[in-house]
Amino acid sequence: MKDNKEYKWELVGVLQNASKDKKMLYSFLRDILSPFEFTDIAARWQIIRQLDRKISQRKIAKNLHIGIATVTRGSRMLAHKDGGFNQVLKKL
Repeated sequence: MKDNKEYKWELVGVLQNASKDKKMLYSFLRDILSPFEFTDIAARWQIIRQLDRKISQRKIAKNLHIGIATVTRGSRMLAHKDGGFNQVLKKL
């Protein structure tokens, strides 16, 4: 499928609306994602949370049973101070 920004923005709107009800959002994510994708996204968020808590990359990889390269990618994204991860972390 062609990369279509309109589709992405529509999905963002759906997620925004569904986020008002955690159970509905959970159900939506469970239905739209494969079990592996849902687990993978949850793990990627935990990478960011643990990096924000200053846990070492090696310890995170061990904690989550993932490769160090995946943690390093999260670390690179977190380095963007105006990026989405930092924007969300500031709101928590």
